[in-house]
Amino acid sequence: QLQLVESGGGLVQPGGSLRLSCAASGFTLDGYAIGWFRQAPGKEREGVSCISSRGGWKNYADSVKGRFTISRDNAKNTVYLQMNSLKPEDTAVYYCTADWNPSSSFCTILPRYEFWGQGTQVTVSS
Repeated sequence: QLQLVESGGGLVQPGGSLRLSCAASGFTLDGYAIGWFRQAPGKEREGVSCISSRGGWKNYADSVKGRFTISRDNAKNTVYLQMNSLKPEDTAVYYCTADWNPSSSFCTILPRYEFWGQGTQVTVSS
């Protein structure tokens, strides 16, 4: 069974940092573009960041540019989202997504991904 499992969420004070991890189970992430999305209560789902299947292309929402960094370690079958300088408006459930796209050098932060994880809660509050 193909699964994506997010971890690393939690409660952090404004200005703090968290690193989210997305581990694949039942398949290898090699060849998959990976996206991170988030959804806050009462708000629409928002694309946060993505990384191409080869890791050479990364994209970020304007709201997180300069603060979040996406990376992947295919040897560990894991993708990471390093989140620094967190703000209360970053509070949301964060989802990891994957889409088979081995030939593309690009990725998108539109919700066009086949596989989705269950999400991990990130709360930024003092």
